[in-house]
Amino acid sequence: MTEPQIMMAALPFPNIDPVLFSVGPLSVHWYGIGYVIGILFAWWYGKKLVNNARLWPNNNAPMDPLALDDFVLWAALGVVLGGRLGYVLFYNFSFYISNPLEIPAVWDGGMSFHGGILGTTVAMILFAKKRGIPVWSMFDTIAAGVPIGLGVVRIANFINSELWGRVSDVSWAVYFPNGGPLPRHPSQLYEAALEGFVLFFVLALLIWKGNKLTAPGFIAGAFVAGYGLSRILVEFFREPDAQLGYLVGGWMTMGMVLSVPMVLLGVWAMWRGNHAAAKA
Repeated sequence: MTEPQIMMAALPFPNIDPVLFSVGPLSVHWYGIGYVIGILFAWWYGKKLVNNARLWPNNNAPMDPLALDDFVLWAALGVVLGGRLGYVLFYNFSFYISNPLEIPAVWDGGMSFHGGILGTTVAMILFAKKRGIPVWSMFDTIAAGVPIGLGVVRIANFINSELWGRVSDVSWAVYFPNGGPLPRHPSQLYEAALEGFVLFFVLALLIWKGNKLTAPGFIAGAFVAGYGLSRILVEFFREPDAQLGYLVGGWMTMGMVLSVPMVLLGVWAMWRGNHAAAKA
């Protein structure tokens, strides 16, 4: 298609204000609300799971539901610190090494999911050790609800007109106001669907129908592998970060490189969980 034809095929961008509301100098952004919703949903859903003893090995939940109340702050710190440091190290290291005072400026954007999951994993390990909670069951409890937060944050990325996709002539392509003169894949919505709502549904089936919380680590592994596979798929439609571009062959991105180990680790965790359950 010619450039004018492509532009005619594009859907108009729904110009939603990235700021939900402002009170004086304080502005509340959809992006920040997405993180809050994600953390609170994972907390609520985790409590729902540990309140149902029949889902767990020997009909015995691995922790007191009240422990999750205390973990919320740990999770928030893990997500923010890990997400920011991951972005600095993986995606824009040269800029931040030259401008170290910009590293704490999370309000200017720049968060990495891969860093966030590493930060949250460290927080879960430390918290579980401190409270005497089986680490793998801690992983399962939190991982089960995380996809909803991912989905909401990706929708916020769309509202912010950021992390958009590659130029495309598909009928649902979107003309992003800061994405250049041509329409692009709304890859944020692809990620919201796959990494978010589809992955949550798959994990819910494994928990409530497949009884997989009785295999410690299986649900966490399914989440990690499912996210990795979803991210790799969507990276074929997502524009790579401008400061990195394609790493190899005009198609491999940093998101793919960071997601491949997640798939392998997730498959191993699922195998380990099934193996442990079979021996119990």
